[in-house]
Amino acid sequence: MVNPTLPVSLLSSPCTSFQLSSVREAELERLEAARPRGLGSREQGLVLRMARPPPPWLHAAFLLLWLLSLGRAIEIPMDLSQPPTITKQSVKDHIVDPRDNILIECEAKGNPAPSFHWTRNSRFFNIAKDPRVSMRRRSGTLVIDFRSGGRPEEYEGEYQCFARNIFGTALSNRIRLQVSKSPLWPKENLDPVVVQEGAPLTLQCNPPPGLPSPVIFWMSSSMEPITQDKRVSQGHNGDLYFSNVMVQDMQTDYSCNARFHFTHTIQQKNPFTLKVLTNHPYNDSSLRNPPDMYSARGVAERTPSFMYPQGTASSQMVLRGMDLLLECIASGVPTPDIAWYKKGGDLPSDKAKFENFNKALRITNVSEEDSGEYFCLASNKMGSIRHTISVRVKAAPYWLDEPKNLILAPGEDGRLVCRANGNPKPTVQWMVNGEPLQSAPPNPNREVAGDTIIFRDTQISSRAVYQCNTSNEHGYLLANAFVSVLDVPPRMLSPRNQHIRVILYNRTRLDCPFFGSPIPTLRWFKNGQGSNLDGGNYHVYENGSLEIKMIRKEDQGIYTCVATNILGKAENQVRLEVKDPTRIFRMPEDQVVKRGTTVQLECRVKHDPSLKLTVSWLKDDEPLHIGSRMKKEDDSLTIFGVAERDQGSYTCMASTELDQDLAKASLTVLADQATPTNRLAALPKGRPDRPRDLELTDLAERSVRLTWIPGDDNNSPITDYVIQFEEDQFQPGVWHDHSKFPGSVNSAILQLSPYVNYQFRVIAVNEVGSSHPSLPSERYRTSGAAPESNPSDVKGEGTRKNNMEITWTPMNATSAFGPNLRYIVKWRRRETRETWNNVTVWGSRYVVSQTPVYVPYEIRVQAENDFGKGPEPDTVIGYSGEDYPRAAPTDIKIRVLNSTAISLQWNRVYSDTVQGHLREYRAYYWRESSLLKNLWVSQKRQQASFPGDRGTRGVVSRLFPYSNYKLEMVVVNGRGDGPRSETKEFPTPEGVPSAPRRFRIRQPNLETINLEWDHPEHPNGILTGYTLRYVAFNGTKLGKQIVENFSPNQTKFTIQRADPVSRYRFTLGARTQVGFGEAVTEESPAPPNEATPTAAYTNNQADIATQGWFIGLMCAIALLVLILLIVCFIKRSRGGKYPVREKKDVPLGPEDPKEEDGSFDYSDEDNKPLQGSQTSLDGTIKQQESDDSLVDYGEGGEGQFNEDGSFIGQYTVKKDKEETEGNESSEATSPVNAIYSLA
Repeated sequence: MVNPTLPVSLLSSPCTSFQLSSVREAELERLEAARPRGLGSREQGLVLRMARPPPPWLHAAFLLLWLLSLGRAIEIPMDLSQPPTITKQSVKDHIVDPRDNILIECEAKGNPAPSFHWTRNSRFFNIAKDPRVSMRRRSGTLVIDFRSGGRPEEYEGEYQCFARNIFGTALSNRIRLQVSKSPLWPKENLDPVVVQEGAPLTLQCNPPPGLPSPVIFWMSSSMEPITQDKRVSQGHNGDLYFSNVMVQDMQTDYSCNARFHFTHTIQQKNPFTLKVLTNHPYNDSSLRNPPDMYSARGVAERTPSFMYPQGTASSQMVLRGMDLLLECIASGVPTPDIAWYKKGGDLPSDKAKFENFNKALRITNVSEEDSGEYFCLASNKMGSIRHTISVRVKAAPYWLDEPKNLILAPGEDGRLVCRANGNPKPTVQWMVNGEPLQSAPPNPNREVAGDTIIFRDTQISSRAVYQCNTSNEHGYLLANAFVSVLDVPPRMLSPRNQHIRVILYNRTRLDCPFFGSPIPTLRWFKNGQGSNLDGGNYHVYENGSLEIKMIRKEDQGIYTCVATNILGKAENQVRLEVKDPTRIFRMPEDQVVKRGTTVQLECRVKHDPSLKLTVSWLKDDEPLHIGSRMKKEDDSLTIFGVAERDQGSYTCMASTELDQDLAKASLTVLADQATPTNRLAALPKGRPDRPRDLELTDLAERSVRLTWIPGDDNNSPITDYVIQFEEDQFQPGVWHDHSKFPGSVNSAILQLSPYVNYQFRVIAVNEVGSSHPSLPSERYRTSGAAPESNPSDVKGEGTRKNNMEITWTPMNATSAFGPNLRYIVKWRRRETRETWNNVTVWGSRYVVSQTPVYVPYEIRVQAENDFGKGPEPDTVIGYSGEDYPRAAPTDIKIRVLNSTAISLQWNRVYSDTVQGHLREYRAYYWRESSLLKNLWVSQKRQQASFPGDRGTRGVVSRLFPYSNYKLEMVVVNGRGDGPRSETKEFPTPEGVPSAPRRFRIRQPNLETINLEWDHPEHPNGILTGYTLRYVAFNGTKLGKQIVENFSPNQTKFTIQRADPVSRYRFTLGARTQVGFGEAVTEESPAPPNEATPTAAYTNNQADIATQGWFIGLMCAIALLVLILLIVCFIKRSRGGKYPVREKKDVPLGPEDPKEEDGSFDYSDEDNKPLQGSQTSLDGTIKQQESDDSLVDYGEGGEGQFNEDGSFIGQYTVKKDKEETEGNESSEATSPVNAIYSLA
């Protein structure tokens, strides 16, 4: 039996069963409003009473899928012929684990069943020629097996699946296969970082680039997380920032860790050691009072300055639908505070959140409205600075109208529509059966009109699968849609004569899956009556589903759906039975009892007698075991001889096969103690008891007096009374707050609205919490009247170029003032003074069609009920829809400002050609070529936007010097781009070059050093030569700087070392006529006789081999071994016999899994060993590390770090360990010991 409290479309396919789905919104709202009878935390001791719905996220997911199913296209039953349809495929960017076999999914349905083939990098992929590659049976899924060897990297590339039968070919997305990589950390020798106390400091992480990018976190070499706060925090780039350094910062060292997801490894960088120069010795007392700690330590106060990003302005581009992360990290003394603002508006409160101690602003699910200028303000008592970030929102293609399968009867017309939007505007390409439409055989019945294919007088031969590919520089969308030509009478696809039971007040949907071609029309009837069900409490969706908005007793009966087309008709029936809801009307109450006494928790339930009731109990949200001291009855739970372990929360859960209700109460057990002299001091304070005996008097047309008797205050005076009301017309069962009165009164006059059937209840409040709600009062209905207000938030906006949608916020029950609330909508063209058009609407929107493009309208919306009209409404100005601009900017003038920027000037377009709101003028420009011969350049189009209301001038920056550019301009309104202007060409002058590439230092011997480099990637002009500056250094001693100039063709140089000990620091840069460009700095390698620490964990410990106790221990062990060898030799020479243990498992000595680069494996996947793992005698993998590993300190799984860097949870990788059972070490090691055991 289907549970009618959940959308049935989640439980069965709409093509296989007659369905009913029921969303309990009205009931859930009623129960949610009833929660004050039991709302709050366990500490407050409140009783919770509510229906037990699924978790909110699950309910939202159910509701979303339910609504999506209402618009689901009709599908062809699988017993009818049909072209292929892709049903499952891998993601576009498919990253795989290098230790796993590769799986690229592709599944499709069709009749006859489709066959599959693949392309790799746009070429046919011959699976039969590669023994490692196979295809799953009855599927197109590729399996690449590496058990017999092979490198996964050899199979990287772009794959596409083709599913084909006699009626057409469907395509998968282009799947980019990449193998996860976790490269080693570059080896480096880190000198101690010397910094003055109070100065800013940045410790750079520079992790090795992985795929996907690694997760970065900072720890000390002793595996303690670095405490982070407003002063010390990690940036998004992984660097560790100190707004100001204090002397206590050198109590630990700092090591950057990178965790790679797929290979389950953590790599650790050699730790930084800080040396803080200070004028005052370290003293804990000087750090105890943070506001005074700087002055106490003699640290000079400084105004803020930005550490990241630098300067006063920067820009950032983000794609629509992604998260925007803006970051500002500032230095200063005292530590600055960071605040965020948006110019010209407020931050989006529903999407914006602050991270990293307000240093980062994250805006989720970015849309075009989030573009603009943001700025962060860093301030302390010395002053403030700000940094402006210009945010541009671009967009990969997203669907406006995704093409849907087209099912036509012979001779019918139809169309496939493929509309997508994006920024830049995406291009649309049509294909048929995987081939470009231009190269397909001509079809006289088919006409292509841009994003639409029109079919006229279709025939059986028109069957095919069409692909629409829409793309821009940020991505693409590919959709398959088949055209199927069938001649089929109506048929029902669900079981016949179902019996459905639902709960009173639910919102319910009846589905009637059907099929036919031509597509049948579907109508609903109840109890054989001739009138079609639609309107009022019923609503029929386009797919034929019947929704009953709120089930009542009179909705019980037999419902018939009838599908009809020109070939015949088919019908089906369902019997709907309405059941009463399950309700706990006497709930368990909070109790405070002494140990050893008997307590009884009541739970009396009212339910539909035709449903089987089950009452169960939970303790602390876990099933309660009914022991010998407990007695469970139908309406209560009794506990004899209460003990301390009985204390907790008890939940009574009453459930039937259709619904359930629950109520919660807390039990507090007092320990034995002497009887106190003060009774109030002996008893704990509690929430007040519920008020009782509510009475309505002084009944007037718009007011009533409510009187009640207060309950016991439980040793805490009552401070307030909250009065709530419920009405039974718009939201029955939902309680609303009416008013609030002081705790000293027990009677109040309540002001009422017309035409509301009121019911009241009272809640008492003290310092401990709120009481359970009182029992409801009797009902009182006020008389009706004409509305005294009109709906709010009236708007008029175009959704298409020839319409205007008028919307408003509907009025609630207390403002309706009478039955049959409706709205009189009026509109007319502004300034024409034409007569008002009007229409009466029962909902909250109305669409005016056939409007001119983007003209202003005067709009009025007036409320009306059966007693009359509301007051004259205010006039609101709305606009009809926009169309694309018709003109482009003219007389475009370009002036070169410098080698990377130009100034633009143009003539403003006439307002009547904009055809909408002028948002901006936009310049599209691209680099056509370089002025240097034989230099390849990217011709990627870029754009710059200029607000339409800020004049006709602008600056385009970030150009490449010494290049030829082309530029076009367009006008942009809310609909999109207008036509393009004439193309302008301009050159940019020379600039300074970028840094030379691949600067290499080789030291073949102790006498010479060889230098080699490549030309700059961006010369930005004609190179005139290179300049090399170098200086010798030995520790902190520096030699004299030497400068060498080279010709532009020279890329090698050899120097003679002055001595074999000193190292050299080289700085190399290129020159043009403009000047010296970006330089690159490198240092020569350390001489071979210098010790270079390679261990990942040094911690400044002395070498163990030089310790006296270690040398003595080794000598003692050697002497003992020598004695044992002598004894064995003597016994053997005497012919002694020795017992041998048979079949003894000899454990292999574990090797050090730590690599020289400081990385180590933390995976517990023993069935996939990495390099360096060992095999036991029986062939299984021997686990080489304890269960406690560095993983516990990484992010992922259930583990994470707080903002201050403290560790919570553990990172675990749950894998099947069947292959290693019995072989795992039983010895557990701490993470610190594990690390030092590897060193």
